[in-house]
Amino acid sequence: MAMRRIPSALRPRRLPLGSPLQILLLVCSFAVAGYAGVQLLANDWFGVALWFVGAALLHDLVLLPLYSVADRAVIRGLGSAGRRTWTPYVRVPAVLSGLLLLVWFPLISGMVADHYRSGTGLSPDVFLGRWLLITAVLFGGSALLLLLRLRRATKLRPPADH
Repeated sequence: MAMRRIPSALRPRRLPLGSPLQILLLVCSFAVAGYAGVQLLANDWFGVALWFVGAALLHDLVLLPLYSVADRAVIRGLGSAGRRTWTPYVRVPAVLSGLLLLVWFPLISGMVADHYRSGTGLSPDVFLGRWLLITAVLFGGSALLLLLRLRRATKLRPPADH
């Protein structure tokens, strides 16, 4: 009697599980995240939930359109298709600078200057200057890296025959 082969679409599929170490790490990360969530929500669950909803709405309704428009402006500003490879040299320092601004905004803007001074005894006046300096270094380093890569690319290109 000949055995019929079961079509591959009808065969039960194996679950794509990783190694036991990967599964253990995943379970541990879920346990730590669950513990952090329970601790976070224990005191003021409504405030935390309101913060998450507000952050999601702020991101989706305000920040996403803003940085999408800025990214389109960079792409259009760089012009031809050959220069579109330059966009990461603008995107990366802009994103890093934006993240620093987002994290340190209360101190950069001076909104919590008195609270910071009374809590640490240090002057909060340096944060704006340092953020601007870090932003300048990020964009300057990115421009330097772009120039080095363009220089290397022109050295590797054979001269055109006329």
